[in-house]
Amino acid sequence: MIEQVQKKVRELLEAGTIQGFLGLREQNGHIGPYLFQDLKDLEGMSLGDRERPGDTRYPLSKLLLTLARNYPQDSLGILVRGCDERAINALVAWNQLDKDKVVPVGLACPQELAEECECERPYPEAPVAGEKTEPVAFASVARLQELEPSERMRYWLREFDKCVKCYGCRDICPVCFCRECSLEDQYLIRTHNLPPENPVFHLTRAVHMAGRCIDCGLCEQACPAEIPLRTLYKKVGQIMEEEFSYHSGETTQKSPLQIADNQ
Repeated sequence: MIEQVQKKVRELLEAGTIQGFLGLREQNGHIGPYLFQDLKDLEGMSLGDRERPGDTRYPLSKLLLTLARNYPQDSLGILVRGCDERAINALVAWNQLDKDKVVPVGLACPQELAEECECERPYPEAPVAGEKTEPVAFASVARLQELEPSERMRYWLREFDKCVKCYGCRDICPVCFCRECSLEDQYLIRTHNLPPENPVFHLTRAVHMAGRCIDCGLCEQACPAEIPLRTLYKKVGQIMEEEFSYHSGETTQKSPLQIADNQ
């Protein structure tokens, strides 16, 4: 699989189609994000664990956004799994990225990883490497819906009370792109630089994720308190689908909430 990706990236760089490729590289025993510009560096490219390509989780689209803001004239390639592609589509829809300056190189996740992540689309539209695998249903929302409303309320209040206000969920989110975070601007200043009370922080952020969340699960993975954040945002996504027939990241179509804001 790695050879297929390396070949494609080499072709793009040699042709001048892209000025750099944002992917993963193994250095000093660690795998991390790397901007490939020199062809000789491609030998160190990585797709994650050799047995499970795609399992090394970084919000590459968030890094791409930073590069695009600093080098708006450049076209950049990026390694994408299904969730990464959805993030790019969402950022294009929210006018944060220029679609014509982003060249995705797709990687389909193996079935084992798809099942572990409970991913409903574990592959990009046109993967360069890997085979499209079967989608996996996410069950936790359905389980919670079986509870009485009062029980669900108690469940979420218990979970929110675990929060240590580290902002890890916001910082790692590939579609959190605001230059000034309203959670800080509206709440921290008014409370003399203290984080907002629970559950205000998470409920406010959940509203902001409506029409944005692409179900990558990085927020939950980053949470030191192990709050089931993906379940919360998954429910928000279900409401968007039921009310507006909109699934964030599936296309570059604007969110109905964006359209409402512009009217």
